[in-house]
Amino acid sequence: MKEETPFVFGRIADTKNFTDRETERKRLYQNFQSLVNTIIISPRRWGKTSLVKNVAQKVTVENKDIKICTLDIFNVKTETEFYVALAQAILQATSSKWEELADNAKQFLSHLLPKISFSPDAISEISFGIGWEKQTQNVDKILDLAETIAKAKNINIVVCIDEFQSVNEFANPQAFQRKLRSHWQQHQHVSYCLYGSKRHMLLDIFSNPSMPFYKFGDILFLEKINNAVWGKFIQKRFRDTGKEISKDDAKMLAELVENHSYYVQQLAQQAWLRTDQICDKSIIMDAYEGVKNQLSLLFVGLIESLTNKQIDFLKAIVSGETALSSQEILEKYKLGTSANVIKIREALLSKEIIDVNAQVIDIQDPIFKIWLKTDYFKIK
Repeated sequence: MKEETPFVFGRIADTKNFTDRETERKRLYQNFQSLVNTIIISPRRWGKTSLVKNVAQKVTVENKDIKICTLDIFNVKTETEFYVALAQAILQATSSKWEELADNAKQFLSHLLPKISFSPDAISEISFGIGWEKQTQNVDKILDLAETIAKAKNINIVVCIDEFQSVNEFANPQAFQRKLRSHWQQHQHVSYCLYGSKRHMLLDIFSNPSMPFYKFGDILFLEKINNAVWGKFIQKRFRDTGKEISKDDAKMLAELVENHSYYVQQLAQQAWLRTDQICDKSIIMDAYEGVKNQLSLLFVGLIESLTNKQIDFLKAIVSGETALSSQEILEKYKLGTSANVIKIREALLSKEIIDVNAQVIDIQDPIFKIWLKTDYFKIK
């Protein structure tokens, strides 16, 4: 029988694998209950989706009059696809069985002549299609669909949209965003939770006064989970499966990957797999080297996609340099001009390789950062 590991990464963490976030959970729970629009912003793999799912489960269990609608628009490339995905997600979230979904589609989108195909025993297999000619005439109905259904059924709906920054890639993105906001800000029985994996793009959408979604809702900035909290969590998960790790070693494990949620879970899993009874520092370091080596081919591919100047910029960062536009640093790392440094920074930001927080530049991936320092640049 396969032994189930007590650590989860690369997929949504369920209740027992979900760590801390008490403050964020309470705030998001209150927002869902009170229909306050929420924007969640953080770097990739910090647990945004797990947080939303965790709170959504709690809300729906405790309040049957609130429906949570979730959709991921990462692969949605056009307005057309967005309308179809939104309509499909809302209909599914407000229908308990396929007969009800078909009835809802006919009742609330009758003018769109929806085409519905489904498997009677699996609502997840429902597909929903609308002709584009009909959509252009009835966009308002789709954008107001959640509000229309909420009023008719006397319920409240929270629409959660993951990878929301994808709307910036549509044709005429600002016009599209203005259209969304003009409808959504009028809804009284529906709220929206918008989040995604590209922090710099989301910040521009929601924090830039010139953008349509400026001051749309409560902005929740996720911070890293505290090292002491990770230590307790790791120690408990080891103990739950009959293995041991000291509090100090558990905290050290999390610290190795800078308390990065995804990597803490991955490294803890690898250390757990290597442990018969008691996990010590040597096991943790062996697991750490294993994870780094496992990812090295990906890192090599990433480096090969960068220009020489971008690589030199990363070398300056991992070397601890901060005054990147100073003449000394420009010459030392062959970065060209200060204007070129700005271009390099923007390019690496768009590739999500670096992050800028309070003017401090850092490499997003903590293992990529240590690989660069020790394996690629060999900085001592």
